[in-house]
Amino acid sequence: MTQPRVPGGGGEEFELPCGETARVHEFDMGMREFECDCGATHAVVTDVNPPDRFLPEFLVSLLRDAIETTSDEMPEFGTPHLMGIVLEEFPESVATRDVSEDQDVGYTMLWVTEFDSRRLHEIIVELVVELMEHAVSHSDDNSAMTEFEEQMLEFDVGEFVDEYRAQRDLDADDVYV
Repeated sequence: MTQPRVPGGGGEEFELPCGETARVHEFDMGMREFECDCGATHAVVTDVNPPDRFLPEFLVSLLRDAIETTSDEMPEFGTPHLMGIVLEEFPESVATRDVSEDQDVGYTMLWVTEFDSRRLHEIIVELVVELMEHAVSHSDDNSAMTEFEEQMLEFDVGEFVDEYRAQRDLDADDVYV
């Protein structure tokens, strides 16, 4: 069995957003960040990471009910969809690799971002709020839009991320979730 971060540790090489290269086997399912040779810390996400890594379960459930997916491979809203939103907004800041043919890694999709895991978390929350605002704007209920806008004026993304990460203990070295 190959060990993470061992030179020549296996898996195909791919280019990170910073221009450095890494081998797929350097990234395991529980990894949230990668200390890169470029000196930066990059967020690491795999398709097996649950979306509640970034969003509360009630919101994930709401998004699953509200968003219809068109893929048989991903029949419900999840982390790949969140990362797709990030990719759409920041295409040069995310390296993506389909590793479904590599039986040694335990996941099928890998994303490594230019951002660290905390900044990625903020970006995902910001983009989901924008998505929700867009959805509410298509409502025939003007009071719903007004109420949503008022609530968003009081919503602080950074504070939310800090509280959510503390609650989920996302900065602990030995805890994935």
